[in-house]
Amino acid sequence: MKTQTYLLHALSPLHAGTGHAADVIDLPIARMKATGIPIVPGSSVKGVLRDARANIPADKRNNDNAWDDKVFATFGPDQNKADEHAGALVVGDARLLALPVRSFKGTFAWVTSPLLLRLAKRDLGSNHQSKPIPPIPDNVAKAVQRNVIGHEGKLYLQDLDLTLGTSEQEVRPWTDWLAPLVYGSEDILSNRFTIVGDETMSFLWETATQLDQRVRINERTRTVDTGALWLEESLPPETILIGLMEADRSRRDKAPVKNWQAADVLRFAIPGETVLQFGGKASIGRGRCRLLPVA
Repeated sequence: MKTQTYLLHALSPLHAGTGHAADVIDLPIARMKATGIPIVPGSSVKGVLRDARANIPADKRNNDNAWDDKVFATFGPDQNKADEHAGALVVGDARLLALPVRSFKGTFAWVTSPLLLRLAKRDLGSNHQSKPIPPIPDNVAKAVQRNVIGHEGKLYLQDLDLTLGTSEQEVRPWTDWLAPLVYGSEDILSNRFTIVGDETMSFLWETATQLDQRVRINERTRTVDTGALWLEESLPPETILIGLMEADRSRRDKAPVKNWQAADVLRFAIPGETVLQFGGKASIGRGRCRLLPVA
């Protein structure tokens, strides 16, 4: 087995939902059951990757006559032939790493917590041995450059009033690692990356998501249909999530993929950075995301 870490960077509101809920929010986003951490289910990520690779136009397949076999070897055969063999790719959920939150100064901040960083470090540690993983900071609010999002020793996020820490050493290694991956030379993350306590973070991932009120208009009367008013939750643009995928050897007994190893499967499934459509509500601009493999 070979493991690949990936990042999901939301470029528009991202609604990976769970259907209707008997709650204030009619269409909530998917969350981990025990912790409430927002996620994009691995099944959604795998489905998007399969669709992207299977529907590449013929003129962009480099005259590869075995393209469909590569898709089947990686993701599994079509449903009507599902008993032939399993796909070689296993995709895990993409879990929240940093949430953009409105800030009194600096417009907004990317907010994370020790829990989210420890979970990310666990995922990175399995296949990221060539680069040291930054240490996990203490359970206090800290910002890399307080003159950007801090104000007189305070950090104002949504309606929260937090005291800034004085140390930058525990935060900077994470921004030094994350900023080049997400923004390259146009780095706007480092000056806005903030770490808060786990309890504060759990409050933010419950209350700082995007909520949109939707209606359906009656075609005849041009007024709102009875009962057709609902509240829809999304992760806001600039949200960063992290996930793992694993690959095994090909189980498809057909040349040239019968001798494929795990590395071949991963290279085909995620050849590099790409922009894809995730989740629902695509027709109203939801779900445009960058998928970034972590080398």
